[in-house]
Amino acid sequence: MELRQLRAFAAVAEELHFGRAAARLHMAQPPLSQQIKHLESDLGVPLLERTTRRVRLTNAGAVFLEHARRVLAEADRARESVLLTEVGERGEIRIGLTGVTTWRLLPRMTRAYRARYPLVRLELHPTVFSGAQLGALLDGAIDVGFLRAPVPPPLASRVLLDEPLVAVLPEGHRLANRPSVRLADLAEEKFVCYPAGQGSSLRDIAMRACTSVGFWPRVVQEAPDTYTVVALVGAAVGVALLPASAEKLQLDGVVFRPATGADLQAPITLAWRSADPSPVLAGFLTVAAAILPSPA
Repeated sequence: MELRQLRAFAAVAEELHFGRAAARLHMAQPPLSQQIKHLESDLGVPLLERTTRRVRLTNAGAVFLEHARRVLAEADRARESVLLTEVGERGEIRIGLTGVTTWRLLPRMTRAYRARYPLVRLELHPTVFSGAQLGALLDGAIDVGFLRAPVPPPLASRVLLDEPLVAVLPEGHRLANRPSVRLADLAEEKFVCYPAGQGSSLRDIAMRACTSVGFWPRVVQEAPDTYTVVALVGAAVGVALLPASAEKLQLDGVVFRPATGADLQAPITLAWRSADPSPVLAGFLTVAAAILPSPA
């Protein structure tokens, strides 16, 4: 039993006329008749009653027509799916996310991508730190990532945003009323940070900035995520340096002030495997280039 035989039978069954069915299938009538005969021979039952005046379905033919229609529809869907996948219109893309990077860029990007590629499934993989995301990219566990860490070969990357770090202070802190905070003025403060040794590029950036103005932060508490860091600052455990997007948390008892006096930029980078041939990834990168232009 072949798909071409099912198509031939469905055409004759719906037209109830061999000539019209042959014209519909853009073929001659004799080979069409042969296909129907071969199909009936394979099944062992007649599907059509033929006379010189008319063609009609047998009871078996009526039942078989419903099955044939379902098989043909599924075959058409399979063909369409394969073709869409080949050009990146269908499939799946796995996206790695790190902390507050998702708050600035992801909603705009995913809205635009879903509008352009509605049949592609977005699978989001939140990770706490960028180091883990780099490993997931290299291992093939994700296809593309929004992260902050420097990106090594064989990964490709593009900087999307240079985000400034801000000083996060408890409400009532001696520096809280200033419009901005000099980083050197935090030298004697207790700090709340992300854990050391877990791939947090934000911690590394903050530490480098502090040492560039002459001090090493005195870390009294480590926390696994931005929300907890800010909450601990609100509890007056210490101060912190975080990306400006952390202000979206708006927790009580916390103020955010621009930090000055050092290089306090925390770039957000889009990274992917440079040798990945996926058309779905190519489509994602094209939308990202249009929606998330690199900083000047």
